[in-house]
Amino acid sequence: MNSLFADIILPLPLAADFTYAVPAELQHEVKVGKRVIVQFGKKKFYSGLIRTLHNNRPEYDEIKNIESILDDEPVIHKGQVEFWDWMSKYYMCSLGEVMKAALPSGLKLESQTKVIFNPDFQAKETLTDSEEVIFRLLNDQKVATIQDVNSALASKNGLRVVKSLLQKGAITIEEQLKNSYKPKTEIYLTLNDKLRSEAAVHKMLNTLTRAKKQYDALTLFLQWVLEKENFGHLIAKKQLLKQVSAAALKALIDKNILSAKEVRVDRLHRFNGQVRDSFDLNIHQQKAFEEINRGFEKFPTVLLHGVTASGKTEVYIRLIEECIASGKQVLYLLPEIGLTTQIIQRLKNVFGDKAGIYHSKFNDHERVEIWNNVLNYTGEANSSHQIILGARSAVFLPFKDLGLIIVDEEHENSYKQFDPAPRYHARDAAMVLAHLHGAKTLLGTATPSIESYFNAVSGKYGLVELTKRHGEIELPEIVVADSKEAYRKKRMQGHFTPELFEQMELALEKGEQVILFQNRRGFSPFVQCKSCGWIPTCTDCDVSLTYHKNRNLLICHYCGHTKYLPPKCGSCGHEQIDSKGFGTEKIEEELKTLFPEAKVARMDMDSTRTKYAFEKLIEKFEKQEIDILVGTQMITKGLDFANVSTVGILNADNMFNYPDFRSFERSFQLISQVSGRAGRKNKQGKVIIQTSSPEHQVINDVRENDYQRMFKSQLQERNMFKYPPFYRMITITLKHRDARQLDRAAAQLAHELRKTFGNRILGPEYPVISRLQQWYQKIIWLKVEKKYSPSAVKKNISEKIDWLKNNPGNSTLIVMADVDPQ
Repeated sequence: MNSLFADIILPLPLAADFTYAVPAELQHEVKVGKRVIVQFGKKKFYSGLIRTLHNNRPEYDEIKNIESILDDEPVIHKGQVEFWDWMSKYYMCSLGEVMKAALPSGLKLESQTKVIFNPDFQAKETLTDSEEVIFRLLNDQKVATIQDVNSALASKNGLRVVKSLLQKGAITIEEQLKNSYKPKTEIYLTLNDKLRSEAAVHKMLNTLTRAKKQYDALTLFLQWVLEKENFGHLIAKKQLLKQVSAAALKALIDKNILSAKEVRVDRLHRFNGQVRDSFDLNIHQQKAFEEINRGFEKFPTVLLHGVTASGKTEVYIRLIEECIASGKQVLYLLPEIGLTTQIIQRLKNVFGDKAGIYHSKFNDHERVEIWNNVLNYTGEANSSHQIILGARSAVFLPFKDLGLIIVDEEHENSYKQFDPAPRYHARDAAMVLAHLHGAKTLLGTATPSIESYFNAVSGKYGLVELTKRHGEIELPEIVVADSKEAYRKKRMQGHFTPELFEQMELALEKGEQVILFQNRRGFSPFVQCKSCGWIPTCTDCDVSLTYHKNRNLLICHYCGHTKYLPPKCGSCGHEQIDSKGFGTEKIEEELKTLFPEAKVARMDMDSTRTKYAFEKLIEKFEKQEIDILVGTQMITKGLDFANVSTVGILNADNMFNYPDFRSFERSFQLISQVSGRAGRKNKQGKVIIQTSSPEHQVINDVRENDYQRMFKSQLQERNMFKYPPFYRMITITLKHRDARQLDRAAAQLAHELRKTFGNRILGPEYPVISRLQQWYQKIIWLKVEKKYSPSAVKKNISEKIDWLKNNPGNSTLIVMADVDPQ
C-alpha cells in the first residue's frame, strides 16, 4: 500500500494542522470529516478531524500514526470545513478554535488526567494543609480526577497541589481518554421466537395458571402485541412496569418466555399535537412576502424592516413552507435562547417534527442527537429537523442542503460571540454559510442595525418595508416621564413616576398585564458605608459588587466572586451600610409592597438559570397567572403577549449615557423593542419612558418612531469619526497579571502597528473595567478604510502579534484580536 497521510484539525489554538500517518490497516476506513484519535505531545490524546488525505510526506522526521478511527461515517460535511476555514481567517483565530466551538462537547474527546495514589510514598517533609486533604482523598479512593481534586479543595487551583505532590513522589498521574456521549437506551421486551404462534402461546399460558401475577403480565403483554398484529413486536419494559410488577417480568424473562433487548432511543421530545395550516397573510404581509421573493431574484440577502407586531413571523412561516416543499433545509436564527420558547411552538404547530431546536441549554447528549439528525437529513417528506430554530451556535450544524436562513432580530448584539474565540457574528457568518450552499438569507427586525440598513439602501441587500401592525392596531402611545422633576417634587412612589404608577393602577384594574424593563439585575448595583463612603469591590476585578438581597450576597457579575453582605463597614467599622441604585430584584420587592394584590414575577439571568425556567415563566405570563413582569433585556426581544397594555422603562438614561459609539443606536433599538411589547393584539398600548433627559435626541426619535432620522444622524457622525459602516474596525486586547508588563507590551505593539497603519491606530488605553479575573487589560483600536484588503490588514496584524509574543518576557502575555467588535 502507498503511504497515506492525513492533516488533522485538533481542538486547540494551533496555528496549523498537524500531519499524521495512516496505518495500512486503517487506510480503507479513513475519510475526510471522520474523527480520529491521535497523540499530541508526550501523553495527551485528542479526537481530531480529518481535513485532507494525501501522499505527501511532511518534512519533519518523527511522524505519529493515527491511533484509531471513531466513526463509521463522517460527522461533518466537506463544505463545513470550507465554512470553518473562512471563519478562522476572517475572525483571526485557529481552525482548532472554530472546531471546538462548532462540535457538540459529546463529539469531542480528550484525555483526562487521572491522579493516582502512590502506596510506596514515605513523607520526607511535612505536607501542606491542601496537600494533606488530597493525600487523604487518594488514600481513601486511590484514583481521582482534577475535578475531584478541585472539589475537595473547594477551589480551581488543584493543579498546583497536584504538581507539588507529584514532585514529592506522593502521587503518579496518567492520561485516559474520556468520551462524554453515550446513546440513550431502553429495555424492550419481545416474545421468545419459539412462542410466536397461537398454539404455543396458549400452551404457555396454561403452564402459568398457578402463577397469577406472571399470567396477568403475559396476558397484558400479548394484548398489546396482538393490537399490532405482530408476535415479534417490541414493548417498552417501562410501559409494562406501570401495570405489572418487576418480579413478574423478571420471572417471565428467566423462563425464556420473554426476551429483553436493549434498544437505542431518541432523547428528543416528539411533537404530539395536531399540525395545522399556516394562517392566511393579510394584504400587507402578502405584499411583503411577494417583495421578498422578488428581492431574492436579485440579491442573496434581503432585509425585512417591519414594525413591532406587524406579523413578520407569519411571513417567515410562509417562506419556510416554500423552501421545505423543494426538499431543502431551513435555519431560523434567534438572538436569545429564551425567544425560542414561543417561536418553536408556532413552528411545530405548522411543521410538526420537521421543526427542531438547537441551543446551549440542551445537554451534551441531546446536542449530539440533534447534530446527527441534521447530518443524516435525507430530504424525505417525513425527515425530522428539516427546519432548525436556534441561537448563534446553530450556524455550525452539518446542513446538507440549506435553502433559506432567517436571521430574526438581526440588530441584536447577542449574535456576536465575545469569548472564547472564534469571536464571530452569527448574522454575518450566516450570510457566508448561505453563499456556500447557494441559499438565500432574510434579515428581519423592527429596528435594523445601522450597518444592515446602510447595505440595504446602498443596493447590497434587497429592502422590504412592513409598516402596518397586524390587525391595523396602532403603534403604542409613548409618554415621557421626567424622573428628575418627579424626584425634585417628591412625587416618586419608590422608583415609579406618577405617570407610570397611575398607568399601572389603571391596567391592573382592567385585568391587563404590565411589563417593566430595568436593564440591571440584582437588588442594587453596589452598597456603600453611610459614614465614610466605603464600597465593597471584587478582589479579582476592578468593579463594585452587586447586592442580591434574596440570597444576602454581594456578587461580581464578571467573575462570579461572592461574599456575604458585611454587618459593618470594612474600612471604618460603621454599622450602617446602604444599598445604592436599583436592579430588578429591588423593583420586584417594591411592586409587591405597592400592589399587594398583584402577582409579580421577575425575568432575568438569576431567575431563569435552570433548563425550563424561562419556558415556565413565559407560560405563566401567557396564561395571565402573572400580572406584572419585571425584567432585563430578556423581555425586550420578540416576545408576544396579547394582554399586555402597559410597558414601563424605568431608567432610559443608563442606555444612551454609555461610552460607546453605538450607544444611541442601541438605545433606540432597545427602547423601541421593549415598547413594541405593548398593545400587540386588541388595542393600542401605552409606554412610559422614565428619564432625567426628556428632550434627548434618542427619546424624541423613539417618541416619533422616526428610525430614518436616527439612521441619518448616526450615519453622519460615523462618517465624520471613521466608524462602521464606512470603516472596518479591529480591536486588539492585551492581558497580563502585571500592570507594568502590560503597559510595556501594549506600547511595543502599538508602536509596531503605527509603522504600518499610522494614525489609524488608537490607544493603547485601559477600558472602563481595567482588570478582570486578576488580568489587567488594555485595548488598541484599528480603524481602516474599506478600500484596503481585509486579509492583508489581518495578516499584518497577526505578524505583529506573533512578533510581540516571541519577545523575551512576554510568555504569559495574552493577545486577542476581535474583528468587527460590538
